[in-house]
Amino acid sequence: MRNATRRTALGHGSLVLLLQWPRLAFGAEIVAVRVWPAADYTRVTIESDAALTARHSLITGPDRVVIDIDGLELSPQLRELVGKVRGDDPFIAGVRVGQNQPRIVRLVIDLKQPAAPQVFTLAPAAAYKHRLVFDLYPSEARDPLLELIREKERAERAAAGAVRDALGEFIGKVGDGQTGKAAAAQAPPVASAPTAVAAGQTAVAKRPSPEVVRRVERLVIVALDPGHGGEDPGAVGPRGLKEKDVVLQVALALRERLNAQPGMRAFLTRDADFYVPLADRVRKARRVQADLFVSIHADAFINRSARGASVFALSERGATSTAARWLANKENAADVVGGVNVKAGNDVHVLRTLLDMSTTAQVKDSLRVGGEVLSQLDRVGRLHKPRVEQAGFAVLKAPDIPSILVETAFISNPEEEAQLANPDYRRKLVDAMLAGIRRYFAKNPPLARNRQL
Repeated sequence: MRNATRRTALGHGSLVLLLQWPRLAFGAEIVAVRVWPAADYTRVTIESDAALTARHSLITGPDRVVIDIDGLELSPQLRELVGKVRGDDPFIAGVRVGQNQPRIVRLVIDLKQPAAPQVFTLAPAAAYKHRLVFDLYPSEARDPLLELIREKERAERAAAGAVRDALGEFIGKVGDGQTGKAAAAQAPPVASAPTAVAAGQTAVAKRPSPEVVRRVERLVIVALDPGHGGEDPGAVGPRGLKEKDVVLQVALALRERLNAQPGMRAFLTRDADFYVPLADRVRKARRVQADLFVSIHADAFINRSARGASVFALSERGATSTAARWLANKENAADVVGGVNVKAGNDVHVLRTLLDMSTTAQVKDSLRVGGEVLSQLDRVGRLHKPRVEQAGFAVLKAPDIPSILVETAFISNPEEEAQLANPDYRRKLVDAMLAGIRRYFAKNPPLARNRQL
């Protein structure tokens, strides 16, 4: 009897070893591979059921990144990475995957431009398991202030060209063909903006020139911050509408409306589906010397009946309600889901100190603009609260920029999710936010910029 029990136990042990053998032989299992291309940087993510370790090197002639991933065997999921690269990716020309050595997979990322790669891992968070992340940044970062000015100049040249075309067409209609051409040739030329660099050329400038600064003085710059993006979908509605998608659509439409206003220009912290860390959103707004920062969201709440638009400003003393505190804590955890390389950058402590320097004046101005926007949103639909609420949102902590966070609706509410999916309703939201922003600046004209760039 004792021998039989022993044989049974050995049999069970052998079965356990057999069941575990594929795991030991093939290492981690790949869950998914994703590529997030953007002008700021391109992110490649490999998600697996166990943590991965990797080594990388940057090779020139031609430029490429070589990455060796330990404890891994080549699989169909990894091969999918080759087809994930889009032709318009600004950084990646292509990806090659191969079994370099037993249990070592090699990735070769061919680059379109010199890049500064960052490779790091992320622990499981939200719906994600372990993630190995490759971020490809440009070796020399673009200057967002200079880009903003050049974008304005391109728009002015396009508008001037449209006026010239319309004038020539009109003259051609009132006269005969030859007379119309002669009159058009004699018509005084329409003044155009100074010539800028060719489209697509990367602008690199450590410090804007005095001429650029002079032209910036004429602009009211509004930084628009579509929440979430990339690896972080934000809240997801009952029918699958993602917060990151709808707020980007709202921000793009609002940018177009703001850019059409005389003397105003909008700047987006992200203009595509990629993730921007919370501190980088603040940093971007400060680099363009924004006069206003508007973070746009469409969040969810534990109670699906919650509904209505809300506007938030920073609080120096604590949240004005339990819901505001809950929402701030949720938004402040976005970096965990979106994925941030905590080892990158040498100014982390400096930036953290900076974000604790928000002034009473900044909060006061934020409440003013928040009140204007909230009063306009009240004309579109129901408000969640009739006043501007306050909480410790990390993204609102620029010390010298009035900053608000707009919850356009609760995407967790089925009725409001349907409204957010409706282009006509989003247009009304954009109209309301534009009206609120214009009313604020009409009452509070921004001072001349005298801060050091």
